[in-house]
Amino acid sequence: MPSSEPTLCLVTGATGYIGGRLVPELLAAGHRVRVMTRNPDRIRDHPWAGQVEVARADATDAAQVAAACAGVDVVYYLIHALGAGPEFEETDRRTARVMADAARTAGVGRLVYLGALRPQDEELSPHLRSRTEVADILLASGVPTAVLRAAMVLGSGSASFEMLRYLTERLPVMVTPRWVHSRIQPIAVRDVLRYLVGSAGLPAEVNRCFDVGGPDVMNYAEMMQRYAEVAALPRRRILPVPLFSPSLSSHWVGLITPVPAGIARPLVESLRNTVVCGEHDIAEHVPDPPEGLLGFDEAVELAVQRVRDSAVATRWASASVPGAPSDPLPTDPDWAGGSLYVDDRTRSTSADPAAVWRVVEGIGGERGWYSFPLAWRVRGLLDRAVGGVGLRRGRRDPDRLYAGDALDFWRVEELERGRLLRLRAEMRVPGLAWLEFHVEHDSADGGQGTTTLRQRATFAPHGLAGHAYWWTVAAFHGIVFGGMIKGIAGAAERRG
Repeated sequence: MPSSEPTLCLVTGATGYIGGRLVPELLAAGHRVRVMTRNPDRIRDHPWAGQVEVARADATDAAQVAAACAGVDVVYYLIHALGAGPEFEETDRRTARVMADAARTAGVGRLVYLGALRPQDEELSPHLRSRTEVADILLASGVPTAVLRAAMVLGSGSASFEMLRYLTERLPVMVTPRWVHSRIQPIAVRDVLRYLVGSAGLPAEVNRCFDVGGPDVMNYAEMMQRYAEVAALPRRRILPVPLFSPSLSSHWVGLITPVPAGIARPLVESLRNTVVCGEHDIAEHVPDPPEGLLGFDEAVELAVQRVRDSAVATRWASASVPGAPSDPLPTDPDWAGGSLYVDDRTRSTSADPAAVWRVVEGIGGERGWYSFPLAWRVRGLLDRAVGGVGLRRGRRDPDRLYAGDALDFWRVEELERGRLLRLRAEMRVPGLAWLEFHVEHDSADGGQGTTTLRQRATFAPHGLAGHAYWWTVAAFHGIVFGGMIKGIAGAAERRG
């Protein structure tokens, strides 16, 4: 590899879960990065998009993959056809061979592949069988290859972790198949990324598999109980049923969780296998951090704290760049990151933005909430009846709000005067709730233009009670939230 300039790394699967998080880690380590994607538009929303080269290539097209590999020192092969249907094994086989040939011809110095732990003396599931075959193809390519074999990756957005999250949060009582007792050694996404980045500097003679896992070995039932404990949920009741086949299990998971069936099915089938590390040789080349590898509880805490800390990003206001690999990314699938119910409404008005903002900032207290006053009073009384604050706090100032102010049973969490107001609920609800208002002005027509008011109610449920609560009150959202945005716009127009 060249020593006079930074290593050029090609990351395939850059729009996927691991790839999207690996790119900024490589950049932070001083590497140059090229990403390979069939559709460059999908790179656009990543915060690192302007710092990388982009190679348009289909992983099955030999010529395009060869062009993407030209001049590259290290290739990160993160392509898996999981979710592509029953033919995913053949697709994985074909794309791995294309990459092996292209990397060898281009003189790539190293291949790095994130595969799966291989159980000993057990029949492999199709998913694990395909991961093992891909590893063998790359190891036989003639290019020095490092295969990192991992079990469940713990982090928001990981399909296997999201399955665990949804099953635990939504089912206080679970009838489960035998695979809940299979032993698993999960690993935090932070530690996986650390091993991947470190693999770029492996000696040229290293051509082998490395088992990577966290410090905890447990079965799936134990993981669900420990997840519940970290997420402050009641202890789950788990009732194993020996005749519950993997096929039936995958349909059951499809009913309970939003993880697509094409992804859930092969993952569920893999849960029958024991996936525990047989060695920790990777530490000879990439030493463990001084504080040690993240344990299961710490990794889960990181994965769930983004919502717990109320850092709920929106598409149209205060969206933030994740601060840790365990955080969700804007490009993660819709089903990643846990349940989040949203009521999103938009209304255009002829009132000027200042008039709309005055109404927004003056909401609550004596002025009320501009819709169905009786419903708000009843909700306040119910909250007080269960020990909440109700509507009795009102407002500190009738016209001005400041971050941290109490506002009836809300708290001002964020305020950008003239533009954004975000309220966090302090009423008693089985979850976390926010109400956000955003004022925009559009003068593209060259005249006075129009003002757009966006209103967004967000609810992160806590356990089954949270889901039940949302769907119980959902029938009133049209009246309460629909009336609110209409009432605010109308009040602004009258004042104007």
